[in-house]
Amino acid sequence: MLGKKIRHLGRYHEVARVFAKHGLGFIVQDLGLLNTLSLPKRLFTHEEALDSKSLGERIRRVIEDLGPTFIKMGQIASTRPDLIPENIILEMEKLQDRVGPFPYEKVQEIIQEEIGLPVHEIFAEFSENPLAAASIGQVHRAVLKTGEAVAVKIQRPQITKVIETDLEILLNLAAVAEQKLPWAKLYRVRDIIEEFAKSLLAELDYLTEGHNAEKIAKQFIDQPLIHIPKVYWHHSTKKVLTMEYVHGIKLNEHQQLSDSGYNRKDIAKKIIGAIFHQILEEGFFHGDPHPGNILIMPGEVIAFLDFGMVGRLTLEMKYHFASLVIAMIRKNTDTMIKAVLKMGLVPSDVNMPLLHQDIDSLKNKYLDIPLSQVSLGKAVNELFSIAFKHRIRIPADLTLLGKSLLTLEGVITKLDPELSIIDVAQPFGTKLLKERYQISTVIKRFFGTFSEYNDLLLDLPKQAKVLITNLQQGKLTGNCSLGVSYYRIGLRLYLLNVILFAFFNFPNR
Repeated sequence: MLGKKIRHLGRYHEVARVFAKHGLGFIVQDLGLLNTLSLPKRLFTHEEALDSKSLGERIRRVIEDLGPTFIKMGQIASTRPDLIPENIILEMEKLQDRVGPFPYEKVQEIIQEEIGLPVHEIFAEFSENPLAAASIGQVHRAVLKTGEAVAVKIQRPQITKVIETDLEILLNLAAVAEQKLPWAKLYRVRDIIEEFAKSLLAELDYLTEGHNAEKIAKQFIDQPLIHIPKVYWHHSTKKVLTMEYVHGIKLNEHQQLSDSGYNRKDIAKKIIGAIFHQILEEGFFHGDPHPGNILIMPGEVIAFLDFGMVGRLTLEMKYHFASLVIAMIRKNTDTMIKAVLKMGLVPSDVNMPLLHQDIDSLKNKYLDIPLSQVSLGKAVNELFSIAFKHRIRIPADLTLLGKSLLTLEGVITKLDPELSIIDVAQPFGTKLLKERYQISTVIKRFFGTFSEYNDLLLDLPKQAKVLITNLQQGKLTGNCSLGVSYYRIGLRLYLLNVILFAFFNFPNR
């Protein structure tokens, strides 16, 4: 799979050595890479004794040693309890970017190359020392020639090449793992890596982040108490993002909030309302609402920052999530199961009695706890962990939603310990589900379904003829499921036609 001429051989060696250093050299051996990479066996037969460290901690240490790509992938993995075991996710959540800033000379070079003008011709002022530095880029404060204070994010030199190389290696290793290890094939490791890689590569395009910010800004155009920084497009590219500099107090600076006379309870309520507006009304939400990404401006205006990670929910996803929230509030196991099954990709061999038992156990865990004390984020993530156990793949945006809620609850609890996020979520969910069954919504979904199956309807007579022929000749064994599927589709379309005819041809009485 790796081929005779291995690209990036040095990096493969580095990855293998780091695995061995942290007691995971057995993975390298299991993949059969000792001979393929011509690695010295002594490195993998005398691994460092790490008996006191858990598997999750060893994996985290490997990730930290291997740098930006692996750290970002680990952070993305921490949002996927449906794909990663809980004990490993707990370690992934500890991952942080611990990198120093790159030199100001490089900042100048990148801005000149990207925008086409030197720094002094674009900015009246530009701070040489960054406000913050991370694995992908760093942020500098500046002032435009027109007088606006801005925050300029510059991508780290060569980071795209580094990330693309590491992703190629990870995808190759995942393919080898699926060949050599049954569990890797069972959990479709390469698909998981591809999904994570897609999310990471999206973060490398700062223009996408700028468009995300503008889209969320439009959600609050009539709400003056929510502020989204302006994007300065003339000074932004894929590698440079220039946005309005926001003055405010960070959400976790509680003493400063109190000293400024701000009402922390009101702030908490506004933030939850804003997030649920994004989730259940707009279907496009901030994916990382940690304290550093939310500032309180004068007048208790709430500013959201950093839109590199966002979630997108289709109308159906919103319905399923709202159904799940209502089912959890009502402690209804059957409805919770239905919502989970509609949310995810369910394997054909799923054990329904065991799934019911696991969800019932989760329900019983919260049965005697007052609703106001239930952590919605924690409960949703525990539900996604059950999905992992049963190999039910949940869409990435929904698991990001679960992670976002968990982060948000941690923030809100410190602002107002008495405020329940589930109490705030309920009216949003109830409103959404009511709207689902309004006649205008039903007709819209109705025509969507009709259009979706229209081609199949046109092809149905031909398929029915094939099905009947196969039945007559006793050749249906391999096509049974196909036949049943066409039968169900045909029946559904027939009923749709009957209802359409009745709706448009019978007079109102």
